[in-house]
Amino acid sequence: QVKLVESGGGLVQPGGSLRLSCSASGNTFSIYRLGWYRQAPGKQREMVATIDLRDDTNYEDSVKGRFTISRDSIKDEVYLQMNALRPEDAAIYFCNALTENLIRGGTDEYWGQGTQITVSP
Repeated sequence: QVKLVESGGGLVQPGGSLRLSCSASGNTFSIYRLGWYRQAPGKQREMVATIDLRDDTNYEDSVKGRFTISRDSIKDEVYLQMNALRPEDAAIYFCNALTENLIRGGTDEYWGQGTQITVSP
């Protein structure tokens, strides 16, 4: 089991910046990918950014050049630096972890509780 706890959400003006943090606990040794997803009202949850054990990153097209995902393997934390925020970035942001199930094989997926980002003047 892995527990994920996000922090850092809030209200920001368009063009502003926020930094989200996600702290992982439990069987963190089995994590092979961390990521951030978001879900706006009436929309499906979408991938924002992911980072794997080699620090290879992947971004949703609309956030490329504005958002940066990073991780601290010592602290078992993942971050999302969000710059030049737009109203359409407003959503609930969820931390995500993929882990290798060492007992039965395959992958397990874990989610944080989410943190609200509001972008408004």
